[in-house]
Amino acid sequence: MILENKLNITDQAELAKEEERISKISAKKMFETGYLDTLESGRFETLRKIHKYLFGEIYEFAENLRKVNIAKGNFRFVPLAYLEEAIKNIEKMPQSTYEEIIEKYVEMNIAHPFREGNGRSTRIWLDLILKKELNLVVDWSKVDKTDYLLAMERSPIKDTEIKELLKQSLTDKINDREVYMKGIDNSYLYEGYLSFKIDEL
Repeated sequence: MILENKLNITDQAELAKEEERISKISAKKMFETGYLDTLESGRFETLRKIHKYLFGEIYEFAENLRKVNIAKGNFRFVPLAYLEEAIKNIEKMPQSTYEEIIEKYVEMNIAHPFREGNGRSTRIWLDLILKKELNLVVDWSKVDKTDYLLAMERSPIKDTEIKELLKQSLTDKINDREVYMKGIDNSYLYEGYLSFKIDEL
């Protein structure tokens, strides 16, 4: 099923390619203008603003809570009936240590609040928390994609694996654009589509 979009694209591969291109241009702008640094870390409102910034040109539903139940593989994300309550509880979670921050990230991933674009938005949201609380970010280029996806799939049951995986990839290059841009690399979500590099945007 092709998501309804402002670009009136009806081909899945074409939509994925345009979505990646536009969201990366927006992410680059969000970083270079300093907009991210004006946002409060760990708040859902911050995640909403990030999502709108990335996908507002593409989807009407950008920043809005999803109105459907969604699943990936055999895993079902938080049911719609409990979504708002889950987000309120996530906001209350502490974020003063690395372990607490990753636990909060895992819970937001389980919530999966948006219809599309959760992974990219939430990785930027995670890095913002790490940056403001610990003066660190994840260097996503050092995170093996397969290991990451498997660890995230298992994280609702046991989050030790994702904690260890991301911990090995922490860096103090908190203002490095290339490190930041790796967090929204579409390759974490899609296979086979063109990947746009920073210099091409």
